[in-house]
Amino acid sequence: MEMHQVRYFLAVAQLLNFTRAAEDCNVTQPSLTRAIKQLEAELGGDLFRRERPAAQLTELGQRMHPLLKQCYEAAAGARSLASSFKSGEIGALRIALTHAVDLSVLIPHLNQIRRQFNRLEFRFQRGNSREVADYLKKGEVELGIAAEIEEAWDRLDVWPLFTENFELVVGKDHRLAGSKTIELDDLRSEQLLNRNYCEHSKRISTNLREHGINVDQRHEISSERDLLELVEADIGVAMVPRSSPVPQSLKRANVAGLDARRTVSLYGVAGRQRTAVANAVMRMLRGADWREITG
Repeated sequence: MEMHQVRYFLAVAQLLNFTRAAEDCNVTQPSLTRAIKQLEAELGGDLFRRERPAAQLTELGQRMHPLLKQCYEAAAGARSLASSFKSGEIGALRIALTHAVDLSVLIPHLNQIRRQFNRLEFRFQRGNSREVADYLKKGEVELGIAAEIEEAWDRLDVWPLFTENFELVVGKDHRLAGSKTIELDDLRSEQLLNRNYCEHSKRISTNLREHGINVDQRHEISSERDLLELVEADIGVAMVPRSSPVPQSLKRANVAGLDARRTVSLYGVAGRQRTAVANAVMRMLRGADWREITG
């Protein structure tokens, strides 16, 4: 079944006249008649009664009409959507972020890219660093953002975006809440909350352990929301990246002597063609001024 056959059928069904339908479709009447006969042969029966002065739909034609109309409209919609993507009128941004990278770092850039495309769809994926690499490999996303991907894949392109420190976050009534900078010794008596979804959690724990901080008895947390709620409830304290937003009820402090920094990078797949949206976002992120986020 060809779409032009369906279009000719719908034209005759509307006008009930083969000659007028051929004129409306801008084809000769023999061509239109031949296409409809081919369609009838495929469907196994006549679709029209060829009567004068007007053609009439047969029982088969009446039953097939709504189905063929739906089929034609769906095909027309698919062509229109493809044309919109090609012209840049519509686009989809498929991007993956690790759990430890907050979406807020992208919001200003997402708002900016929305103004460049009339209709833009966002499709976000979350995962650990290995899962983000898998999304890129399988083509499920075009771009990835992570603090670190240890995947040894020669097609994985990486562009560092910004480097930031980790800070201590405590509740508003905590004894350290009024301090802008604290010493490592101040953490010896504290109950630590471990962001086990963070790529740098092991590195931070190792650094704290080297300074004599007990990190073996700590709370394991698997989401940023849970972490902040536990800190707010004064159940523990946590080390979070500078770019992670926290409620105003919580207080931040630098930790002197703690070697805790991370570089957040943009990832892509070398040699793979990207959409116009992905290319625009990539240029925007690589050229952005991240100083406001990193302090």
